[in-house]
Amino acid sequence: MSEEKKINIEEEEEVVNNEETQEAAEEQKTTEATEEQETSETPEEPELSELEQLKDKYLRAVAEFDNYRKRTIKEKAELILNGSERAVQAVLPIIDDMERAIENSEKTDDPQVLKEGMELIYQKFQKVLEGLGVKKIDTEDKDFDVDYHEAIAMVPGMGDDKKGKVLDCVQTGYMLNDKVIRHAKVAVGQ
Repeated sequence: MSEEKKINIEEEEEVVNNEETQEAAEEQKTTEATEEQETSETPEEPELSELEQLKDKYLRAVAEFDNYRKRTIKEKAELILNGSERAVQAVLPIIDDMERAIENSEKTDDPQVLKEGMELIYQKFQKVLEGLGVKKIDTEDKDFDVDYHEAIAMVPGMGDDKKGKVLDCVQTGYMLNDKVIRHAKVAVGQ
């Protein structure tokens, strides 16, 4: 019986050891699960606040861009409506001069005086245009250039020295700040 008791005691010890091992394993799993929950909960809170911060930054950037877009649209509309104000203000004195010339033309019959008055007004107008950045396109003795000239006539038989040259300007061309606003209409030698 002592052997049976030994076997029973050993079996009981094995069962107890197995139960203790299982309990220890379960305890360890529970502890690990709890630690995982604590670990996973801790980073999730900062991730949420980080996500909220990024969302806030995004919304602010979108709002700022929208305000910028609206502001530039408003500025462009104002420029379109009032952009010619400077040009009109510069031309108004010339209109005044023209009105005075018309009034005075009724008082005099001398064509030379009228011509001089018109030339003065024309020169004043040219100065105003230059002040606004408008320049004439020079065509005299120039090579034909499609960037500045528009050929309306080709004149044959002018000789090799006149070939591809501007012979006559039918309508003056103008540039505004180095941009062609009207091409010069010219006759070109062929």
